Amino acid sequence: MTDDAQPQTDQEIEAAPAPKSGPVDRETTGPFDESEANAVRPYIDLGGIKILPREGLNLRLEVEEQTKRIVAVGLDYADSTLQVQPFAAPRSSGLWEETREQIRQQVKQQGGRVEEREGPLGPELLAEVPVVAGPDGATKRLARFVGVDGPRWFLRGVIGGAATSDVEAAAAVEDLFRSIVVVRGGSPMPPRDLIPLRMPTTPGTA
Repeated sequence: MTDDAQPQTDQEIEAAPAPKSGPVDRETTGPFDESEANAVRPYIDLGGIKILPREGLNLRLEVEEQTKRIVAVGLDYADSTLQVQPFAAPRSSGLWEETREQIRQQVKQQGGRVEEREGPLGPELLAEVPVVAGPDGATKRLARFVGVDGPRWFLRGVIGGAATSDVEAAAAVEDLFRSIVVVRGGSPMPPRDLIPLRMPTTPGTA
């Protein structure tokens, strides 16, 4: 009887949904769900996400060559880069735990090093990734991988530049990440699908 019960217990543990990950005060300090955002603020509307303009912020849309669809939003700010992508997620479980493991494997396959640490946004990965030597002669690049599970969405960010090591730049970029609003929309989407992004109607306006 005990032997029969054991595999069942393992299955139950295995099937347990991953907990949601993110700052405990996410609902009030972000990243925000559309239902939590301040409606009067002048957001730049990019479809799946809205960005709050600020001085010194440059925005780039990263387009997939074959499909011509926008697959990520790049933000240059405080001598740093922040690439963000919003994904559909289950209502009750999170994606960041599983995604971190996938990133960890990818970095190791590239011959890089990665460590997990607790950051202001929750668990994050600090990775040292080998790159082709650029004009500065650097052969390694530091990147911080951050992620927050919201209601029915998951927001992933990759931070590069000064914010990987400089405390002030890190705080500025973390604040930028937290100011993002995710617009999940009401249409059904499989978990892990990229929430569609689009060109802003008028740059700098909602």
